[in-house]
Amino acid sequence: MKLNRLKIKSTFFLILIAFNYLSFSQDNNPISVGANQLNEFLPELINLNVGVIANSTSKINNKKKSIHLIDSLLKLNINIKKLFSPEHGFRGEADAGEKVINSIDLKTGLEIISLYGSNKKPTNEQLKGLDVLIFDIQDVGARFYTYISTLHYVMEAVAENNLKLIILDRPNPNAHYVDGPILDPQFKSFIGMHPVPIVHGMTIGEYAKMINGEKWLNNEVKCDLTVIKIKNYNREVIYDLPIKPSPNLPNKRSINLYPSLCLFESTSVSIGRGTNLQFQIIGSPDWKNKDFQFTPISMPGAKNPKYINSKCYGEDLRGSPILNEINLKWIIEAYNNSNNKEKFFKKGFNKLAGNDKLQEQIINGSSENEIKSSWKSGIEQFQLIRSKYLIYY
Repeated sequence: MKLNRLKIKSTFFLILIAFNYLSFSQDNNPISVGANQLNEFLPELINLNVGVIANSTSKINNKKKSIHLIDSLLKLNINIKKLFSPEHGFRGEADAGEKVINSIDLKTGLEIISLYGSNKKPTNEQLKGLDVLIFDIQDVGARFYTYISTLHYVMEAVAENNLKLIILDRPNPNAHYVDGPILDPQFKSFIGMHPVPIVHGMTIGEYAKMINGEKWLNNEVKCDLTVIKIKNYNREVIYDLPIKPSPNLPNKRSINLYPSLCLFESTSVSIGRGTNLQFQIIGSPDWKNKDFQFTPISMPGAKNPKYINSKCYGEDLRGSPILNEINLKWIIEAYNNSNNKEKFFKKGFNKLAGNDKLQEQIINGSSENEIKSSWKSGIEQFQLIRSKYLIYY
């Protein structure tokens, strides 16, 4: 038995050397994501039953092409039993908020269990027979981006079932700043589960450490957690994602604007869903004094966008400077210029904001500086908490 184990480990060691040789960083970018550090996590998977939480961003890079993590692990004879997918599905093609059902991955024949909709947390039955879970999903560093909520529920389920969780860390493209109001617990939801600002400035690995350390899991359970670190990474570099993290964040500009523009989702203003400029433009059919025009249509990732087939007038924000803070001027100006202020804010805005104060401040005519001053104390306290869990500087 011992000889067989040694033989298996030796075989894997040779495979690891080969994969390390093939590992590479993006051209002109020395960053190498956690998934590329095969020698650090493959030994932890030998002879174990593995579940993987992944989507279209879960790729390993080699000199020739990007390979999906699942395909790579199966080629290495890792015993993957089940796949779990977050919002937008395993291949990352579903609309925001669209129900994603359980299915079978056509390429591998593996069962895919959706962790979005009514089944946000893996059940004991779904985890039965597993020893370890791998979490490898690209995040964008905003509180209302639901991948960190999925992370929370996965950690909780892992802890409750005495399993292990390995996070393959990836850069946060919005890690260069921290901003926004701290979530008020009474507005806790799947688009905001923790007392953090809108932009938290942490990688998903760092965030997981914070969830554990601050005892945010149910009954203060603690997850057996390993974070596979990113190589050659620091949070001062704005990382250009090689794969879009979700259907409506197609490029670096949209990802940078996302924390500011997502607040418009629960207003009467379109942020370009149903166009090819998602989260890069804003507009409404009522803003006829604006020169910029666009017409949302049904398309993959936005089957029924706001103002579908209606001409909107607004602003093209692609030329705006890279943001190092949340921009509130756009939403304040949009509200002030609204023809129907009573219908400007929609149900759900307070959940996005994380409180009921921001809407009230905008309605009452507070300036951007006044609103941001009200965030200062909360951000400072969060920074102290956050500092305990940072891996990269």
